[in-house]
Amino acid sequence: MLGLIKRDITLALRSGGGIGLALSFFLLLVLFVPLGVGPDREILTRIAPGILWIGALLSCLLSLDRIFQLDAEDGTLDALATAPFPLTGLSSAKALAHWATTGLPLTLVSAPLGYLLGLPSAGYLPLIASLAIGTMSLSMLGMFGAAVSVGIKRGGLLVSLLVLPLYIPTLILGAQTVTRTINGDDSGPTLALLAGLTLLTVAVVPFAASLALRANLR
Repeated sequence: MLGLIKRDITLALRSGGGIGLALSFFLLLVLFVPLGVGPDREILTRIAPGILWIGALLSCLLSLDRIFQLDAEDGTLDALATAPFPLTGLSSAKALAHWATTGLPLTLVSAPLGYLLGLPSAGYLPLIASLAIGTMSLSMLGMFGAAVSVGIKRGGLLVSLLVLPLYIPTLILGAQTVTRTINGDDSGPTLALLAGLTLLTVAVVPFAASLALRANLR
């Protein structure tokens, strides 16, 4: 499993397209928001948590169709499916590699982008913590969508339509964690719910993805 994760991370870093595209989109979204809503600092501060979380969510969507695409095209996925290695482990490895090359970089750049939106200093730690936890859930759910649409030409749109409704609870809990901290409320229960949701997806989604892969690779 570690070998698969290392292989996917190496391929992603070598190509550079997915990581660069996600980070560029995240940056452009944050830069364009003040142009649309105006330069009012109070408004930007109030909407900053939601904008940052929506930006991270949409940035994760951009590379979901690549999770299984290259392996499906060159036959590697068929070989892995017939190997003694379980498909649940393959699915988990793919999701972890996607998080390491997309969710983690987005988390690391979120603080500077939060500064551009006027995010109060109290919001930086919960922003980073919620994104680090929540983007893992986004990668897991996105991997499931990619498994369902594997082998379908131009399946990127289908993946987005499948996973966007599943992303809503993570988006709400993540943004509320930051907002409640900024407002002086206790964000611990919200962050705990987000962590619980992520653990649930990590435990359940690989099994659902493995069933989808078996059905599509027959």
